[in-house]
Amino acid sequence: MSTLAVILIATAAGSLLSLLLAAILALSARPHWVPVLVSYAIGALLGASLLEVLPEAVELATETGGGVGMVAKALLFGILLFFLLEKLVLWRHCHQEVCEAHGSHEHGHDHGRAGLMITVGDTFHNFVDGVIIAGAFLVDFRLGVVTALAIIAHEIPQEIGDFLILLNSGYSRTKALLINFLTGVATIFGALLGYFALKMLEGWMPVLLGIAGASMLYVALSDLIPGLHRRAELGATLQQLVLIGLGIGTVALVGHFIGHGH
Repeated sequence: MSTLAVILIATAAGSLLSLLLAAILALSARPHWVPVLVSYAIGALLGASLLEVLPEAVELATETGGGVGMVAKALLFGILLFFLLEKLVLWRHCHQEVCEAHGSHEHGHDHGRAGLMITVGDTFHNFVDGVIIAGAFLVDFRLGVVTALAIIAHEIPQEIGDFLILLNSGYSRTKALLINFLTGVATIFGALLGYFALKMLEGWMPVLLGIAGASMLYVALSDLIPGLHRRAELGATLQQLVLIGLGIGTVALVGHFIGHGH
């Protein structure tokens, strides 16, 4: 099977899987499940970034003579870039039933404002995810699988949050599901662009992987972890730590059993 086919299958399956699970959970009215998924997603993102993506970037940079400094600069640039992008679209990931950035469910519909912001932000974010997945597969098959796994783990709670926000903005369940599906398609377009553009930019792979690692770290540390602090009791903290550990462990196990090689 060609690398392009693997990339397209991974992105399409990931988008459909996250959308289906999000729809099932959201329609089942189980918003209290979202924090559990968020904790697992944090572990998957941290594990993928720090155990796989960034070490691979350093390895490639060393081979090309760039060294750790090149990856560190790319990481710093990536963090600032994602901070700026979040500011520009005025949108933050929302994983709670009550979300400061988009208003509360208790306050009624917001005439579609939050729905519009979430759609624009999610479309762009999914497009970037597609580019990241393609870049990872072009470097190494194992890295691609681990990256896709981390992104899917993050997409599920994100899609649930988006779905609830769209419903709060006055969209019907069918329309909210359709919008989430269309934003998911952006992942495939991002993967296609990533495959064809990155083929011509192989020397930039350490930098691009550094930015990809920054994306995962930024989402985990800036968008997801602060939400966990809303539950400060010991039991909740222990549960969060276990689930984060499970997310990290999943990435480590997948990386170990798949092994290197394209």
